[in-house]
Amino acid sequence: MVILGGGFGGLYAARYLRKAGVRVTMVDRHNHHLFQPLLYQVATATLSPSDIAAPLRAMLGREQVQVLLAEVTGVDTANKRVLLSDGELAYDFLIIATGATHSYFGNDAWSQYAMGLKTVEDAVEIRRRVLLAFEWAEREPDPERRRALLTFAIIGGGPTGVELAGALAEISRRSLTGDFQNIDPRDARVILIEGMDRVLPTYPENLSLDARKVLENLGVEVRTGTRVTNIDATGLDMGAERLAARTVLWAAGVEASPVARSLGVALDRAGRVPVTPELTVPGHPHIFVVGDLALVKQEDGSAVPGVAPAAMQEGKHAVLNLRRQLAGQPMKPFRYWDRGTYAVIGRGHAVGVAFRRVQQSGFVAWLAWLFIHITFLVGFRSKLAVLLNWAYAYLTFGSSARIITGPVSRPDERIAEQRLPGAAPGASPPVVAAPPSSRDAAVPVRVPS
Repeated sequence: MVILGGGFGGLYAARYLRKAGVRVTMVDRHNHHLFQPLLYQVATATLSPSDIAAPLRAMLGREQVQVLLAEVTGVDTANKRVLLSDGELAYDFLIIATGATHSYFGNDAWSQYAMGLKTVEDAVEIRRRVLLAFEWAEREPDPERRRALLTFAIIGGGPTGVELAGALAEISRRSLTGDFQNIDPRDARVILIEGMDRVLPTYPENLSLDARKVLENLGVEVRTGTRVTNIDATGLDMGAERLAARTVLWAAGVEASPVARSLGVALDRAGRVPVTPELTVPGHPHIFVVGDLALVKQEDGSAVPGVAPAAMQEGKHAVLNLRRQLAGQPMKPFRYWDRGTYAVIGRGHAVGVAFRRVQQSGFVAWLAWLFIHITFLVGFRSKLAVLLNWAYAYLTFGSSARIITGPVSRPDERIAEQRLPGAAPGASPPVVAAPPSSRDAAVPVRVPS
């Protein structure tokens, strides 16, 4: 038995295979399981990566699962082999749970300017860019360039975009106040751009309106019905309008893992595999697909959402049907139990729908979101760490993970080149005079380069 992917679907499948009497091998390109719903809190310096990630080997030690660190490139269905970047692996049964990645809708060049949020590396890089934007704004004497440094654009008004926008607004208006001498972090602009006519377009309209109102109260500029036509190192274009922004974040779309293309079946527009009601690949009863990679239709014709609870239930159900195959019994169709879908907007506020029909908003919804996410976190240490960090952030408006890692470089070389006419590309910026503090007298200060 081979499982591809150590996310929620793969992890829960491995755990339920413990007493199935099969040898289990899990393959993942990372050595850890990641709690993706809280990635935005790592990206916005509230949590540390270790709070929401745990080593797969430690988590699956009791289940006697072999974990291999490898890159999956495809599946040879005819010969029952998983193709790796450095070899191959035979299987009798296969569960594919490789998830999804960012989709730039054919504009892949935008990826270098607009970070998406899917991995720990993404979250740490976003945190680095956000915190450095304030650091470089502190040293920037030119008002226009300082304004661009303090402009944060989030493209996509779904749950990820809404949560990022709310968290960034709170960082600038509450967490960072008093940290700088030459800038007021509250001057930062957080702009949320959505192509549809409202944010959270998959939620009921009244919840979308409530989310927008809360975002605007936090100081977020919400632009709906707006399409981004280009992104580069200095900002983005929305038709004829130009927005100068040094930090652009992408939350507008995802596409399924490219592993699906090797299965030889028709995929949907997002690259997902339309599985049978039993979660198998059509024509391949020994291959199950779960999580974000699977297009699972419900009884009413709607698709099962790509959320953690769905992936967990699908992983468990795939194992149930695998066991039934081994016992010579017919497989059972999958039915999704929707516990609730929530989006958090800042401190103590959320909107969501529980059990498909119970609409919630405000602090009660935030508590429900908190309970659900703490329940899903793996391991006592993770739950305790997250609770303590949340309690600290809630009571003090602090961010406990404001650590900049990686290269401390400017957002792009153009800023350094524009400082001194004729400066060589990549040259260190010269000593500059710091801008006047909003709280002190305008005294020139020399800052080391």
